[in-house]
Amino acid sequence: MSKRPANPDADNRIVAVTLDEESIGRSGPDIEHERAIAIYDLIEKNLFAPEGGHTGPFTLHIGITGNRLMFDIRRQDGQPVIAHLMSLTPFRRIVKDYFMICDSYYQAIRTATPDRIEALDMGRRGIHDEGSRTLMERLDGKVRIDFDTARRLFTLISVLHWKG
Repeated sequence: MSKRPANPDADNRIVAVTLDEESIGRSGPDIEHERAIAIYDLIEKNLFAPEGGHTGPFTLHIGITGNRLMFDIRRQDGQPVIAHLMSLTPFRRIVKDYFMICDSYYQAIRTATPDRIEALDMGRRGIHDEGSRTLMERLDGKVRIDFDTARRLFTLISVLHWKG
């Protein structure tokens, strides 16, 4: 009789993530900071389980190919697992709205009242949550992720869209 692991999802995680440098536009220090934090937080804690009984841990390369978002999933040793291509269309409006409010938020941090900053931050979080839910829907049946993982991945997807 084999002993079941205490946490069946212990290996269902991302241990490294890279972004396709060809897909990334030039961005300012605020965006670079968001990207670095998202990658750090993602590696620290995530749930990432590609469907089909694949065992991890995994590495993830995210890029944009044509009009599609690409998730290139590999095992930690580099062995390919699967690549998922998803339409960018469901993300375009959300990312556009997210960056408009982020611009306002970063400007407000420097000059606005605390109430204004808090209102913008709440709006920013709301749009970010919408993008995270959209990502979870797009990955349904392909990769099982939790909401916190979806939030961090949405941040990285947004960075790929940023052509500041």
